[in-house]
Amino acid sequence: MRAQTEPVALGTPGILIPLYLAICCRRKVLTHTVLAVIVHIVIPFRVDFRPGVSIYEQIVYAAKKAMISGQMRTGDPFPSVRALSRELKVNPNTAHKVVTTLISAGMLETQPGIGTIVSVRPEARNSERTQLLGQEIEQLVVEAKKLGIGMDDVLTSVATHWKRLSGSDPDRGGRSKK
Repeated sequence: MRAQTEPVALGTPGILIPLYLAICCRRKVLTHTVLAVIVHIVIPFRVDFRPGVSIYEQIVYAAKKAMISGQMRTGDPFPSVRALSRELKVNPNTAHKVVTTLISAGMLETQPGIGTIVSVRPEARNSERTQLLGQEIEQLVVEAKKLGIGMDDVLTSVATHWKRLSGSDPDRGGRSKK
């Protein structure tokens, strides 16, 4: 006689662990067998891989951007080397290099029993946040020059979009002052 239970979903937000338990009744002994455990970790930042730039640098850039912009906050868990490697489909050595670089830069810290988390950092300076847009600004300038659009027209267009997206105060950035 063999009875099966329905799949049971356990986990924390962002992590779903479906467990399939088969309960076998043999010789009046119940045994639980785990048939499959699937763990899917969501990387808390986005990486758009571009040719010509090393994968390592692109991942470090994306992680720093997420931390400085506030997408990842102090104390948030950072994916393990194995999770980074699996989810981004990169070599585990590359993922390890990313994590050690961020730890040595003071952006991550390891805590025994908890794992790697985003460390407490002083508020990012305006120049640090502006520097994160360097590549996007360069792409904008190159595209504008290709299309023959002048700098004044680009600045006017950026100001128009800025006002539309930020509401009333065009000088205020995306982060609120506390």
